[in-house]
Amino acid sequence: MSLFKRGEVWWSYFYRDGIRHQYSTGTSNRRQAETIEAKLKEEVNNQRFQIVQIDPNLKLAELAARFIANGPVRPHHLYHLKFLLPFFSEFPASRITKSLAEEFRRRRQAHGLERVTKDATVNRDLSVLRHILYWAVDEQLIHANPLARMKMARERRTRRQVLSVAEEQLLLGAAMGHLRGMVICALDTGMRRGEITSQRWEDIDFSRKLLFVTRSKTPEGESREIPLTDRLHELLLKDRKSEGLVVSFRGKPVRIVKRTWKTALKNAQIRHVRFHDLRHTFNTRLMEAGVMQEVRMALMGHSTGSRVHATYTHIEFPVKREAIRKLEAWKIHQQQLLTEQQKKDQQKEELTDARTETDRSESGPSAANGIEAGGTQAVEKEIARGGSPGASRQTQVRDRRDGRGD
Repeated sequence: MSLFKRGEVWWSYFYRDGIRHQYSTGTSNRRQAETIEAKLKEEVNNQRFQIVQIDPNLKLAELAARFIANGPVRPHHLYHLKFLLPFFSEFPASRITKSLAEEFRRRRQAHGLERVTKDATVNRDLSVLRHILYWAVDEQLIHANPLARMKMARERRTRRQVLSVAEEQLLLGAAMGHLRGMVICALDTGMRRGEITSQRWEDIDFSRKLLFVTRSKTPEGESREIPLTDRLHELLLKDRKSEGLVVSFRGKPVRIVKRTWKTALKNAQIRHVRFHDLRHTFNTRLMEAGVMQEVRMALMGHSTGSRVHATYTHIEFPVKREAIRKLEAWKIHQQQLLTEQQKKDQQKEELTDARTETDRSESGPSAANGIEAGGTQAVEKEIARGGSPGASRQTQVRDRRDGRGD
């Protein structure tokens, strides 16, 4: 027997794994003390085998706090929780239903005052919620994920912005400092913004004109090799260093370029595009240059499944170099077409200006000469009739007075 009475209260003493445990049952009733002792032993045994007691009333707000403290939190999780918690915070995590998720979708889309919230945006919100619930199942905080088989709304495909060669020239003319180098790097390598800002000098082989991506969003993007274009190679060669980050501002890492990017677009006077659209531009230009899909995926570090991944991971260096050569040739051809079009437009404007000037020179003096000639002929006719211009006027007035001039 492990129950002992101290004063009027029963105490429980027992051992687990050589450790002595003692607890007060808080009661003077023997039967109640035995029941409490059984529960105490069960709790200690569950802790021994890492069995967590599930709380059916665990609210989502508390679950989200545990996830932020102990779970694999990413920045986008925190962003979407700003929209999830105001609606789901007071609901128990195990009692969240699919109909409740649909109600959240309707309210989320109804509160978009300036612009309509798209289905894709709400899908990202609910994906984060489902991810947190799966984490709770793994941590044995809930029995099952209530949103395990929830179907997301179908997303409509949107047109991706692609920068033209003319817009690229305007943008590079307006971009200053580190942003200009980032734009050239994104257009010539297809790297993501995070990959560019994390790129180090140690991972660039100038002798072979190769860049090794060592920090990527996807595992497939890690340590991929990208041949350098002549433009990017010359740009990096000017600022070459032995180590450190390639992109920096006043000696500090660059993480956000939203303000400088917006200023560059305003100064360039071009349509609004995202920095990520430069990556789409790289992919589109490779496609128009005739580069195969597998080679484009290898250069960009795309991940679309094991079958495709097994195909494009074995792309050899010569194939990649040929792809970059095609990209440069396509770029030169587009620049030549743009230059020819600008010359034609300039010639057309000059021809239009010349015609306008000719019309002005012909119409001005002739009209003046006509008026002058008409006036001279009238005076000569009057003199031929035997009078002066002033006399003719007096004669007309006298005739009207006498009733003879009509």
